[in-house]
Amino acid sequence: MKEQEKFIGWHIMWWLVGLGCIPVTFPWILYHLFDIMKQKRRKAKLAGKVVMITGASSGLGEAMAHIFYSSGCRLILASRRKEELERVKSVLMNKHPTVPTHPPIVLPLDITDLNSIPPEIEKVLKIYGKIDVLINNAGISYRGEVINTNVDVDIKLMLCNYFGQIAVSKAVLPSMIEQQSGHLVYISSVQGKIALPHRSAYSASKHALQAWCDSARAELADHNIDITVVSPGYINTALSLNALTGSGQNYGVMDKATAQGLPPEYVAEEVLKALLRKTSELTVSTFTPKVAIYLRTVFPSLYFWIMRKRANKEIKDKQS
Repeated sequence: MKEQEKFIGWHIMWWLVGLGCIPVTFPWILYHLFDIMKQKRRKAKLAGKVVMITGASSGLGEAMAHIFYSSGCRLILASRRKEELERVKSVLMNKHPTVPTHPPIVLPLDITDLNSIPPEIEKVLKIYGKIDVLINNAGISYRGEVINTNVDVDIKLMLCNYFGQIAVSKAVLPSMIEQQSGHLVYISSVQGKIALPHRSAYSASKHALQAWCDSARAELADHNIDITVVSPGYINTALSLNALTGSGQNYGVMDKATAQGLPPEYVAEEVLKALLRKTSELTVSTFTPKVAIYLRTVFPSLYFWIMRKRANKEIKDKQS
């Protein structure tokens, strides 16, 4: 009898809790259903849009190529590695038949060669006449101590992650301003918002990119040009393998955090959603980096203390 009364009591309690949640849950469900329908309509409008992706030969860039190609976009795949771009193009055309079919354009491009960028962009504009969406994804990472890092390494990081990105953007922007529409997407990093020990050159380059985007967003708004900055946490790609050390050599190690990072396919989906919603900023990460961003803003002293502890631990781990 007591067990039955207990069961009835729990049942009534959960019923009351559920009843109390209806005023919140029902509007929440309606909002998300409406958002899904709105995204579907916007995604349908992507068909035929010209989308250029830098760093498209692997990792997140390749994942985004799949997302946008399957949406019917006309892709421009840019990277230094032409052979890998051809591979991505072949996989896309075999895996995602689109109607009508738009074979991706392969554009070998080294964004650190700043003077070569305008003529290469001009080649694409002669083919399509426009670029509707530019996704600046190319970049390199870094692992090293401030005191042992050659200035040349700092320059390389800034050249690729900052100067190269804005050089591509400035080559594309005149055509967007002329057509009075366009969308610039920048794949930054959580480290563009908070700096970590042994990532100084990388964090600095991403901070610079973030600041440029904030200024450009305001200046370009009247030309109907949107800017979206996506700040991912760790992604399971080869970024750490290809990272530079303080001496300029390849790091060549798959970090544990990188290996356990978010799947690039998931991040690519989030980039698409941000673009469709015209989101100005999006942080795609687990809970911890978001807490760190909050602490850096609200309790900077606590954040600095935590980072000091982290730096000491990394040095001890390296020595042991």
